[in-house]
Amino acid sequence: MIRLEALIGLNMFCDIGSARLKKLLNYFEKPENILKAPCEKLMGVSGIGKEIARKVTSLKEKDIDEELDLAKKYNLKIITVDDKEYPENLKQIYDPPIVLYVKGELKDEDRLSVAIVGSRRASFYGLSCAEKFAADLSERNFTIISGLARGIDTSAHRGALKQGGRTIAVIGSGFRHLYPAENKELAEEISRCGAVISEFPINAKPLSQNFPRRNRVISGLSLGVLVVEAARNSGALITADCALEQGRDVFALPGKIDSGNSFGTNGLIKQGAKLVSCADDIIEEFNIPVTANLNKKDLKETNSGSRSYLSGNESLLYNLISDQPVLLDEIAQNTSIGIPEISRILLKLEIHKLIRQLPGKQFIRTTV
Repeated sequence: MIRLEALIGLNMFCDIGSARLKKLLNYFEKPENILKAPCEKLMGVSGIGKEIARKVTSLKEKDIDEELDLAKKYNLKIITVDDKEYPENLKQIYDPPIVLYVKGELKDEDRLSVAIVGSRRASFYGLSCAEKFAADLSERNFTIISGLARGIDTSAHRGALKQGGRTIAVIGSGFRHLYPAENKELAEEISRCGAVISEFPINAKPLSQNFPRRNRVISGLSLGVLVVEAARNSGALITADCALEQGRDVFALPGKIDSGNSFGTNGLIKQGAKLVSCADDIIEEFNIPVTANLNKKDLKETNSGSRSYLSGNESLLYNLISDQPVLLDEIAQNTSIGIPEISRILLKLEIHKLIRQLPGKQFIRTTV
């Protein structure tokens, strides 16, 4: 059994999670060894009780083979947190999914992304705003992340697609039980212009407990989350909470004070979320220049020393990168800046076309 198969098998028991997996790997070193271990040894690992140990030992290779066959049937690619294709933004959160099932294609450019979420029972105002924000952000090369749900999510995906942009749908079920059923055609369209992804095994049903887990992935993929409309107990507020825990920005669209759908967004604004009325309000918060496509002359001038727009930390990181590839870990070792902030700055330098990323999280200065 190879590492990928072992991780797929472990992921089929959704109560393990990445935190427990780390503890198991610290003890057993390889995921293949975890599946071979007896109950007694598994229970010797902190956080692994009798029930989880029993489930792990009950897993058979034929279960994994069946899952792989289903992946082929549904035309899915399975990637793990170890793979270079795994989204960089998502990898930085506390509990990234062990495995992602992907229909479509994830791209490095998806790091520049904003999530748009909100009520399933949205008003016409909310639906039209979600579509417009998604279209405007797509025009500025942002990937739109949402959850394929009815209402705001659907409008956000459609806004990106109408603009010819990229969008990623994160679902709270396995691909065999895509929810809601009426969005199956939309999911197919998204997979051709972006990706539909899930951390849940292919046969997993859309159970209520799955959606808070899905919401942390929506925010984890994004630089920030825009909440368009949200009632008092809306799941969109869970996504906003996840975003704050992950160090992401939270934006909210103000609404009428007598509207139930505005309770959540107006409440977020009271608590410090940024009130927005247009896409530029979001873009300026990231301090990333996304509107200008530098031509060759501009790029030469930029690389030749006209970098006054860079902050102190941005200049520091740029100066740590040369015409020889340097690893992300090496950059981090030479600064006191945290990895999430380093990733944000490196993304800005890439957008400026000052550096480019090579495979294996290596960075190099651009040459013209």
